[in-house]
Amino acid sequence: MRALISVWDKTGVVDFATRLSGLGWEIVSSGGTAAALAEAGVPVLAVEDVTGSPEILDGRVKTLHPRIHGGILADRSKPAHLASLDEHGIAAIDLVVCNLYPFRSDPGPELIDIGGPAMVRAAAKNHGDESGGVGVVVDPADYEPVLEELAASGGAAAGGLSAATRRRLARAAFAHTAAYDAAIVSWLDEPAAGDTAGGADADESPEPAPLPPTVHLALERVDECRYGENPHHRGARYRPIGELTWWDHAYQHSGLALSYLNFFDADAAWRIVHDLGDAEGSAAVVIVKHANPCGAAAGDDLAGVYQRAYDCDARSAFGGIVAFNKIVDLDTVERIEAAAQADLIIAPGYEDGVVERLEAKRRNTRVLEAPRPDEAGVSLRQINGGWLVQSPHTFASAPDGWQAVTQRKPTASELADARFAWRVCGHVTSNAIVLARDRTAWGIGAGQQNRVESGRLAAAKADGRAAGGACASDAFYPFGDGVEAAAAAGVAVVVQPGGALRDDDVIARANELGLAMLFTGERQFRH
Repeated sequence: MRALISVWDKTGVVDFATRLSGLGWEIVSSGGTAAALAEAGVPVLAVEDVTGSPEILDGRVKTLHPRIHGGILADRSKPAHLASLDEHGIAAIDLVVCNLYPFRSDPGPELIDIGGPAMVRAAAKNHGDESGGVGVVVDPADYEPVLEELAASGGAAAGGLSAATRRRLARAAFAHTAAYDAAIVSWLDEPAAGDTAGGADADESPEPAPLPPTVHLALERVDECRYGENPHHRGARYRPIGELTWWDHAYQHSGLALSYLNFFDADAAWRIVHDLGDAEGSAAVVIVKHANPCGAAAGDDLAGVYQRAYDCDARSAFGGIVAFNKIVDLDTVERIEAAAQADLIIAPGYEDGVVERLEAKRRNTRVLEAPRPDEAGVSLRQINGGWLVQSPHTFASAPDGWQAVTQRKPTASELADARFAWRVCGHVTSNAIVLARDRTAWGIGAGQQNRVESGRLAAAKADGRAAGGACASDAFYPFGDGVEAAAAAGVAVVVQPGGALRDDDVIARANELGLAMLFTGERQFRH
């Protein structure tokens, strides 16, 4: 039995080859792998001794040869294939152990592997059936189970791997090459150095980059969810193969295992709290329920910020996700202990003693510590029979570019309230209305079929606490009734995209009500 071993990641390969040789297998290898095995005293036959041809083109061509691929691809169940091997003096290869150049580490042409994927795919194609076939190993984690099975079967004298194992390994091999190709396609989709999306000048805001003609997803399962969206569903977290996300660096101090919705809502809360904190340049706290913020506040004192975020909607905060963009201190944990229990708390860190107090008083609350969220990529959403893809969610307009369209202009404090309300509103499911004052979202109306109902919900939740503050609407007001609802809530300024056919009527109504109104020029729908 002959094995071809050619790996970039040499983790465990010397021990694997040593034990494989001890089972009676002949080892063929190339390049650095052959050198490493020979140095360790493993009997190894160089690829060039098999092919009769030296490596050429700086190693770009070494295994691309009939004596290699013929040995891999011969169908052992076909006498004609076996006769062809004999005719050309080619020895069959029964096991291919190969992993590829680390393209993601430094993307570029020199790390695009050619011979490796060719060998992996050839072996996986020929994994065969009960009559025999080729095994292929692309993951060092499979070295031990493969060795155990070969040893149990009696070594080289008795044959190779079972059909079930070869099939499992073949699937892993094709997943490996698919992920590799997907990484290369993603790299080729990136703009070349010096390019600007949409041809924008250097002093202009660039247009979103065009979406690629194809999208290639290669994902690996890394976390089993406690359950799916409901207990009778199964769920899991996947990530792009070979890439680590902030979730992979998060640490759960305590609490139950995460469910599908815990992941979903915590991810939303973590993105929102950092966006809000960065925009405000201060501490921020966001409480999320069903992917929507039900409380949001910013300020200098974390304990006070948490209290205001919780007081926004204490009823909805029960069982929610609480996200902090600063280290949770002992003063803040005292406020948490006095509030309704959260399902999950996530923060960049905790002062000494905080986690222990949370474990004692909030035994079932999941306590997570995590780095900043990753930069957002394109958004994908599955629909029946396909996918919708769009560029990442952003805030394109800056407050200094907003247009004051009413007779009364906002004061400095009103403008600050408008900026805060608009930022929160951009993260709320449409139709969205946010009433805010003093960097606190006192009223949030989300997910209604009309804007007036969202405004009434926001006003009821605010209960007068946003008086003198701001009202943000994620899309334009088509009629004056939405502005009337904002005025009834007592706000002093309304911020909205503008662009309705009846903008003049809406502005006139705002003037009659004594409101200031700002147009952002951008819509912030989220569905």
